[in-house]
Amino acid sequence: MTDVTSTAHRSEVVQTRRGYTLLGLGLLLPGSAQVLQGSKPVGRFAIKLWLTLVGLAVVAVVLTLLFRNAMIGVFASAWVLRVAAVAVFVIGGFWSLLAINTWWVARPRRMGAKKGVIFSAIALVLAVALVGGTVWVGRAAWATAGALGSVIVGGGDTHQKNGRYNILLLGSDAGPDRWGIRPDSINVVSINADTGRAIIFGLPRNLEYIPFPDTSPLHALYPDGFGCESEECLLNAIYLLGQEHADLYPGVDDPGIQAMLEGVSGATGLSLNYYAMIDMQGFIDLIDAMGGLTMTINSRVALNPDDNVYLEAGENQHLTGYETLWFARARVTTSDFDRMQRQRCVMAAMLHQLNPTLVATKFTELAAATATAAKTSVPASQIGALTALALKARALPIMSVSFTPPLIHSGDPDYALMRQIVADTIAQSEALDNPGTATQPPPATSAPTGGTDPGTAEPTDAPTDNVSDNLNQVCSVG
Repeated sequence: MTDVTSTAHRSEVVQTRRGYTLLGLGLLLPGSAQVLQGSKPVGRFAIKLWLTLVGLAVVAVVLTLLFRNAMIGVFASAWVLRVAAVAVFVIGGFWSLLAINTWWVARPRRMGAKKGVIFSAIALVLAVALVGGTVWVGRAAWATAGALGSVIVGGGDTHQKNGRYNILLLGSDAGPDRWGIRPDSINVVSINADTGRAIIFGLPRNLEYIPFPDTSPLHALYPDGFGCESEECLLNAIYLLGQEHADLYPGVDDPGIQAMLEGVSGATGLSLNYYAMIDMQGFIDLIDAMGGLTMTINSRVALNPDDNVYLEAGENQHLTGYETLWFARARVTTSDFDRMQRQRCVMAAMLHQLNPTLVATKFTELAAATATAAKTSVPASQIGALTALALKARALPIMSVSFTPPLIHSGDPDYALMRQIVADTIAQSEALDNPGTATQPPPATSAPTGGTDPGTAEPTDAPTDNVSDNLNQVCSVG
């Protein structure tokens, strides 16, 4: 009797060791358990598939190290991500079945009641982990593909403009209670294509007599600029103007955006590469997906004074998406020009706080928030290059120019002066990257005082009279 019991115990021990060995081998080299004991054809197929995937991963890593920007562009393609998502679901499902099959061929019933239950529980946890990981990765890839497909509409100009990329940023007031689109926030970001040093040019939405370039089909309709007796022909009305004259833009997907690009180009003298536009609700969702923004706010802002709702001044205030939106939009007790400064505060905060770690940990939420609210003409092939520039820009001060009174009067703007200030400010910015080599530009003759924002530009001997606003009066961003 003792011999039988001892023999049974030894058999259970051997069977348990064998089971855990098969399970471990299956984790290290999927399919090996089936080759050793099970369906050898299935096992061989799984091993070949695993080695192929490892080889592809090694090649992808090497190519990413050698050609990072190009590879980011590849992975930013919606179709590539969709193919990857399907592959992850299929391979993950297959891997889960292999784990279940490994449990089966390990014969847990021969391990004894207690050891068999423990082994089965471990195998089940591994199978569930494989399924859960597969679903998470696959959903993230699929959601990102959907976001990129709707956000990245392409069509932008990939060529550098005198060594820079110029991007039009639009915050639209589209919403369920609004008809049409009137961009509420209009800014141009000009970025040095080598160093990433950036300048933000803020344009008031109520600029009148916007001059269209000669190449614009709207120039023939408004040779003296976009103006009218009702004084409703403003910069933010150009989007609807382009939509109304869609016949002048055959083959253009969004005539309103094209008209905005042309109008802003005429006003600033800059050739624009791309645009990016986000609506109000989408902005709230995006900030909430980030987990909010943190800023030091230097003056009280009325969000809804009728209900006694204010955003108080204070250090390191953490704002929700709703609070951030109305910090950027509120003008009940202030002016359009004040809120233009606050909008650039928000842009600076997003640049510094939307970091790679945050993107990695909240990938799905950010993709979902962006998919329904934003679009851009940046092609997927340029995502890598612009991401690299954004990382460089994070480490550098940001210059900021606001075309507001007394610098520029919206009702009677001096566009020649505006274009000169743009050119001078870009020259100043580039002189910071090439001290002693750049020719310092003369200051704009009628620019107001105010100097370079100490929180957004480095000290320089170059003239700074044409840098018109001081963001440190409004906020500071860490």
